[in-house]
Amino acid sequence: MSARSVLPADVSIPRTAAHPRPAPLRPRIIQGGMGVGVSGWRLARAVSRAGQLGVVSGTAIDVVLARRLQDGDPGGDMRRALAAFPDPRIAAWILEAYFIAGGRAAGQKYRPVPRHTLASATRLVELTVAAAFCEVWLAKEGHSGAIGLNVLRKIELPLPATVYGAMLAGVEAVLVGAGNPGEIPALVTGLARHEDVTLDVRVMGARSSDGFGRMPFSPKAVLPQMTGQCARPQVLAVVASTDLARGLAQDPATRPDGFVVEGEVAGGHNAPPRGPHREDEHGQPIYDERDEVDLPEILALGLPVWLAGGYGTHEGLRAAMAMGATGVQVGTIFAFCEESGFTPDLKAQVRALAGTGDLVVRSDWRASPTGFPFRVAQIPGTLSDPSVSSARTSVCDLGVLRTAYLSPKGEVDFRCPAEPAAAYLRKGGREINRGGRACLCNALLASAGLGQVRSGGVVEPALVTSGTDLRGVVALTESGTDRTYTATDAVRYLLTGVA
Repeated sequence: MSARSVLPADVSIPRTAAHPRPAPLRPRIIQGGMGVGVSGWRLARAVSRAGQLGVVSGTAIDVVLARRLQDGDPGGDMRRALAAFPDPRIAAWILEAYFIAGGRAAGQKYRPVPRHTLASATRLVELTVAAAFCEVWLAKEGHSGAIGLNVLRKIELPLPATVYGAMLAGVEAVLVGAGNPGEIPALVTGLARHEDVTLDVRVMGARSSDGFGRMPFSPKAVLPQMTGQCARPQVLAVVASTDLARGLAQDPATRPDGFVVEGEVAGGHNAPPRGPHREDEHGQPIYDERDEVDLPEILALGLPVWLAGGYGTHEGLRAAMAMGATGVQVGTIFAFCEESGFTPDLKAQVRALAGTGDLVVRSDWRASPTGFPFRVAQIPGTLSDPSVSSARTSVCDLGVLRTAYLSPKGEVDFRCPAEPAAAYLRKGGREINRGGRACLCNALLASAGLGQVRSGGVVEPALVTSGTDLRGVVALTESGTDRTYTATDAVRYLLTGVA
């Protein structure tokens, strides 16, 4: 099957992935890279066309593409992007494997996508590269604005393939958080030259000298015909401490092209407090002065800085600029706009609750299998509802947040505290680590309308993450109503009064 053969008759196929490149990145606003499919190509394109940095999420991007195709690819967007992929052979097998004309039948399960390992199957690597390419290509289609890719350092196994696919589509920035991004500048330099690269993967129970955690990635194994160079994207490191920023900047090999300095009120995963483990009356982590960054010291490192977490208003942007920052990274206000990947009903619930002042967002120590605090919006009918979470049967069929460990046999295996108890304990996990864990992989896909179907036709429940600063959402939805707004409206609001 060719990539062309399943395209709608009225869909044209550009045969090149080349796009005009903007000047060096200095946007006032960086749209946050949120969730699985929430910061999708539609949102990123809208923000970029409004003159700011639109960002697509690279998390589980292989699963996102496969499930969109199984839902029939309304409008032909995924197929149009696949038709522009440099290797038609890869596009063809992906379509053969996952595309369902007209979409799945009611109650039909999604076909599974294999899980990444230290030596992922060739077709899984190809799918990941192509999926990241498609997301960025669509985000860049029809305009000359800049697009960024958000990846999490702690989700290591698909990271090189995801970044490479985005670079093939001309991504201008790679934003890296949730861990130390020191290897990423060298990684993107190598990938721009289509060179073989390696990435260190933490293997619990193993020493670095054992050599278990070196994961290779070969661009030539995916696209042997590629020659020349890709444009190298800028690397923006998402940091929450002065020490990390200083350490990255001082070594030429790890020096990024800029910093996003993120505070603890931001949505999604947050850095844990630097002091002893303390909780408030709601079980949330307590931060103190040890967690505050020395912004003048970070600015003195000579790189552009964007502030994140609590800056999602025009007053916040002006305050950040007054402190010397280039601008802000904002997630929450974009998360609930029309172009966001959250399902329409979830966005409507959040906007209504925010407008009446009834939306509660809590930082949960236990929800994420990673051990990072994770901010969760308390929405009835989602996994934040105890009756919903207690009714869910544990299953681990995606494994995005699994961690590598060295088994007693001396082999690398993977486990997750949110997987079924018997499997986790058999792999040496501790029961104390399981309590309160949520399967974020399945829940976040469900929040983007891509939830797996279980026995009896039950669809995986969603989970909504949000920052605690909802002022921008309230301002744009007129308190007490459910009026929606666009990404362009959000950009306009944030730039109010900004020169």
